[in-house]
Amino acid sequence: MLTGIRILCALALLFCQPFSPSFIILYLITGITDVIDGAVARRTNTTSEFGAKLDTAADFVFVAACLMKLLPNLAVPLWLWIWIVLIALIKMINMISGYVIQKRFVAMHTIMNKVTGILLFILPLTLPVVELKYSAPLVCALATFAAIQEGHYIRTGKEDL
Repeated sequence: MLTGIRILCALALLFCQPFSPSFIILYLITGITDVIDGAVARRTNTTSEFGAKLDTAADFVFVAACLMKLLPNLAVPLWLWIWIVLIALIKMINMISGYVIQKRFVAMHTIMNKVTGILLFILPLTLPVVELKYSAPLVCALATFAAIQEGHYIRTGKEDL
């Protein structure tokens, strides 16, 4: 149910003006439901493969909606695009090597990946007061470290994080 609410809120973002009060409220509800849905499922012993896949789909809808609404309103410098592409390449290599080494798609929930996720979530909320060229380097540096660390863990077989 929480994941369904998250999907609905993410879709509703498409009808809001970026950084408006309604956008921020829906954005926060989407983020909060993302944080608590897994914890609620584990606590109530209602985890399922379907729920995990629905959670991934909800993440995708949320990210896609945010990108569609925020990117047209941001002046993203070339150096930042290059850095984002490099992080994406590292993550793609991690996915491929995880599949080759472990014969399955590996999703690492490392502390650094979680910290990066939190900062990525907070970043759009800071944009009205902190320029992207100042906030993005911190997030990208942590995302780069997290991606490299994830690759190391995948290739060394470390799973308990």
